[in-house]
Amino acid sequence: MNVRGTPQPREDNPHGATMPLRAHLRELRSRLTKVGLSLLAGSGLGWAVHDRVIAALTGPACRIGHVRGVGAATAACPNGLLVLQGALSPLSFSFKVALVVGVLLSSPVWSYQVWAFVAPGLYRRERRYGLAFTAAAVPLFAAGAALAYTVFPKTIELLASFTPSSFGLVLPGEEFLDFFLRMVVVFGLSFQFPLLLVVLNLVGVVSAARLRRWWRIIIFLIFVFAAVVVPTGDPLTMLVLAVPICLLFLAALGICSLHDRRKAGRESDGLLADDQASPAPSALPIDSDDLVDAGR
Repeated sequence: MNVRGTPQPREDNPHGATMPLRAHLRELRSRLTKVGLSLLAGSGLGWAVHDRVIAALTGPACRIGHVRGVGAATAACPNGLLVLQGALSPLSFSFKVALVVGVLLSSPVWSYQVWAFVAPGLYRRERRYGLAFTAAAVPLFAAGAALAYTVFPKTIELLASFTPSSFGLVLPGEEFLDFFLRMVVVFGLSFQFPLLLVVLNLVGVVSAARLRRWWRIIIFLIFVFAAVVVPTGDPLTMLVLAVPICLLFLAALGICSLHDRRKAGRESDGLLADDQASPAPSALPIDSDDLVDAGR
């Protein structure tokens, strides 16, 4: 019998092994060092290709033909829409682009380091769900970011079309980059919403039957959410964001329905569900022979 106050060993840690605080801090320092080195290496590669990245990013805006800017016309941007203001703006803009590229290139390294630091403190079932969540979250975020990059030129063109004919237009480089990154983050995180519903269903918070009853309200809230978070606020960009999320919601609803059907089948067969605890020993029936043996 364990002494009261002694922590019980976990099923995937039978010896009750623990790590002292100093060892945790050393491991955290090691993980952060690896993350920093990966970001530094990725930013170095980003600096080597930042000219190509800037050309791919600003090309659609520079090809808008019906709007003239107040900046100087160049071979890469003949309409003069994009400008950099201040002596340090070219350096800071290039550094920002290189840093963003570095974060993207080093994402496998720093995401693994975060997972490797957290995983030892999780149960086996939690680790399994965490790996599945990460494996689905990364491509979903990438799909949202790719959609934002595809819609971004049309968004800039739509906004520029409201420029009066007697005025010129100027797009500061820092504002242009921040606007693009905001769209990427909004689209990427919005694509995580259906995955969140699946996770809530797996842990037993939301059932598929409840989601089916609420589908009209959920789709309405998706459109309201898209109208609020889209930086431009135009109906076209709102539809481009809301429609894929609705399709992903329907896919998530199908996954939740399959999970609930499988869970109900296990319970009907007398098996324990994944999140159901086994009965306590005191609740099990006691054989009379056991009582005789205990009396001896």
